[in-house]
Amino acid sequence: MPLISSANIACGVHAGDAESMREAVALAIEHGVAIGAHPSFPDREHFGRREMQLGAGDLHQCIVAQIESLVRVAQKQGARLRHVKPHGALYNMAVRDGALAESIARAVHAFDPSLILFALPGSELVRAGEACGLAVAVEGFADRSYEPDGSLTPRSREGAVIHDVPSAVDRAVRMAIDGRITASDGSEIVMRVQTICIHGDTPGAPQLAREIRAGLERAGVTVAPISGIAR
Repeated sequence: MPLISSANIACGVHAGDAESMREAVALAIEHGVAIGAHPSFPDREHFGRREMQLGAGDLHQCIVAQIESLVRVAQKQGARLRHVKPHGALYNMAVRDGALAESIARAVHAFDPSLILFALPGSELVRAGEACGLAVAVEGFADRSYEPDGSLTPRSREGAVIHDVPSAVDRAVRMAIDGRITASDGSEIVMRVQTICIHGDTPGAPQLAREIRAGLERAGVTVAPISGIAR
């Protein structure tokens, strides 16, 4: 927590429970970290990384219930939710599926239109969030490989997760400073972002976070919670 500015907290569906949410919220408050909900498909067995098909109504209820569960925990500790970032397969499917992206954005807006939606640049989720009137923060990934079209390389492919710390640091700094990144085929793609994700389950994540933050600060980038994004 001391190394990050925003925390995406699992809401008990793909991972976590009431106790883990309480602990995460308490740590976020202690370290001045913005609290965000990380809703997922109901899929604990596969950590929310298996594609599923839910009706619009069921998906709406599933997302709202997850956000609400974290809000209750946060409120008991005098904190408020700042953002929402879909997790795993739900996030990746919303990159390309406009109807799914719209369902997610509408659920977030219905719960609290002041929440910031985190989304991949150029995705259907960005378009859906903006169409709903949500503030959208475009997000890059330091520990993931990208395809030439700007999508994330599927985790089933070799090299999808970046374990080399210097490479991840370089990617984060390039995204923050130059707004560009090297794709899996060696091509250069535009990747202008406002927030950079590090997965907590990536092996060595604490060291990765420490080195990325240090690299960003050396490059003159201020690491701070997302705020003041125009709708």
